[in-house]
Amino acid sequence: MLRLFLILLACFSIRAQAQTATVAVAANMKPAFEEIYQNFKQSHPESVRIVYGSSGNLASQIRQGAPFDLFIAADEVYPLRLYQEGKTLDQGIVYATGHLVLLLNGQGGFESSNPPDQIEAWLKGAHKIAIANPDLAPYGAAAVQYLKTRDYWDLVKAKLVFGENISIATMYVSSGAVDAGFTSLSLAKSLSVTKTTRYITLDGVGALIGQRMVLIKGAPKVVTSLYSYMQGPAAQSILTKYGYSIPQ
Repeated sequence: MLRLFLILLACFSIRAQAQTATVAVAANMKPAFEEIYQNFKQSHPESVRIVYGSSGNLASQIRQGAPFDLFIAADEVYPLRLYQEGKTLDQGIVYATGHLVLLLNGQGGFESSNPPDQIEAWLKGAHKIAIANPDLAPYGAAAVQYLKTRDYWDLVKAKLVFGENISIATMYVSSGAVDAGFTSLSLAKSLSVTKTTRYITLDGVGALIGQRMVLIKGAPKVVTSLYSYMQGPAAQSILTKYGYSIPQ
């Protein structure tokens, strides 16, 4: 009798987990999305599980059958590939444009921009430079693109330290493990990071990243509501606060 009860309990647990709505969110979005979701939850109290990670890892998990219902990515490439593979409801929408910045360990305020020769000097002076894994993280790929198009690649390639995702690369800088790194403006502006760092905004190739989100086929109503909410003025206001630009 006890054995039967345990089997039924296990089945119920698996079924409950399968029915829990799950949203996959790129790591660079964590500070902004946490605030967006707290606001959304006030009118939608249903349980939603949030999973953060690199866009490449999350996309791979979706291909392997992970029960994600919405993919909020850090670029357009991964969501559109999933669409081409028939995994998503449609092509989704670009919900924000992210900005690549050079993050420097050490207090001293914020730099809105710096001339190229000064950026080169910072890169020369750094002993170690963190970037997210470019094979999995869009901001890592953008950093590589930026470095190569500005002819900085040979200068820094021996100094690079790779984080699995952009949050880890950012933590390397904020903790003092490395001198500098490339991250998103949204993470550079987060409270925990600003205590120990300053940042330089970048321009040119690789500095701006369109970020797309897609609904996975069969997404429940609470997730489709969240998808719509992400496109509304309340969410867009929060995204702007964290340094994203909103596509017109």
